[in-house]
Amino acid sequence: MLAQARAAVVSTLFFTLLLGIGYPLLVTAIGQLAFPAQAGGSLIRDRSGQVIGSALIAQKFDRPEYLHPRPSAAGSDGYDASGSSGSNLGPLNPDLAKRMHKDADALRAQGVKAIPADAVTTSGSGLDPDISPANARMQAARIAAARGAPEAEVLRVIEAHVSPPLLGIFGQPTVNVLKTNLALDTALPRGEPPRR
Repeated sequence: MLAQARAAVVSTLFFTLLLGIGYPLLVTAIGQLAFPAQAGGSLIRDRSGQVIGSALIAQKFDRPEYLHPRPSAAGSDGYDASGSSGSNLGPLNPDLAKRMHKDADALRAQGVKAIPADAVTTSGSGLDPDISPANARMQAARIAAARGAPEAEVLRVIEAHVSPPLLGIFGQPTVNVLKTNLALDTALPRGEPPRR
């Protein structure tokens, strides 16, 4: 019995060191070497080097000169990375229908006729950093008016930031909101940098 107990203890220690410490360190090292930006959180910095966000996590933009992300149910005010989650409201829930109708009515008041689904629906995490190209294009007129720029120039910046589906077949085309807003500030300066 003592021999079996010793074998069990030695096996537990060995596999703890191998799989609990060695393997995570190896995977972390490979990630840092092969994909340093992604392993570091895909952080985006301004010209002075200060971190202003991540390409992987949505943040709130509500000023008219910027692309607005999808609505968020993460946290009490939305866009809270520590409270990442969907609303868990079913499609027949009256609160969900009320919020979606309110968002759609606000867009219609701006003159929008065709409203993309992702303009009024939240993502599963509530922190999706991307929107559809249709959603981005829908916002071009508002952005152009707020920046005092031609709508065609805003559309040019948006089109330059459309990411195709993975390998051309997996997923849908997307537009990263933070990256595109930074590009809008570069191409069509408005003064202040993007902020939450």
